[in-house]
Amino acid sequence: MKAAVFTINTRAYEQKKSSKTGAALKTTLEQIGFEVKEGVLPEDKTVVAAVMKQLADSEAVQLIITTGAVGYLKKDCAPDALMEVADRLLPGIPEAIRAYNIRYTKKVILDRGTAGIRNKTIIVNLHEGQKSAKESLEYIIMELVQALETMNA
Repeated sequence: MKAAVFTINTRAYEQKKSSKTGAALKTTLEQIGFEVKEGVLPEDKTVVAAVMKQLADSEAVQLIITTGAVGYLKKDCAPDALMEVADRLLPGIPEAIRAYNIRYTKKVILDRGTAGIRNKTIIVNLHEGQKSAKESLEYIIMELVQALETMNA
């Protein structure tokens, strides 16, 4: 299966910097057999939505993971972009991630990350902290793989 991991951070995008969190998520997915593209996008809802839409509509990937831009600030656009392109939402995924992470920090209650499906592609927003995002992905990955295998059978 193929996946794309995008860090959503305007400063990193402008400075053409790679993301440690994105790299960690890429490694996690590769370890279970995904072929992964990784990149950095600006905090721009229109850009993020267009990339998600293009990848899902072209069936280039079966899984899109974003990291960052899931908070309550105006620039935090990842959930809004996802909701704009999703055919259906998967509310259980972010609910499970928040429930898993609440034991580490109450700040997770301010996380607006979401998940959904466009065509046969699952899209998931994760927060930006490397350790937390990696652990969150590890927590949900087997259910994502099972859903992807079923949808793409």
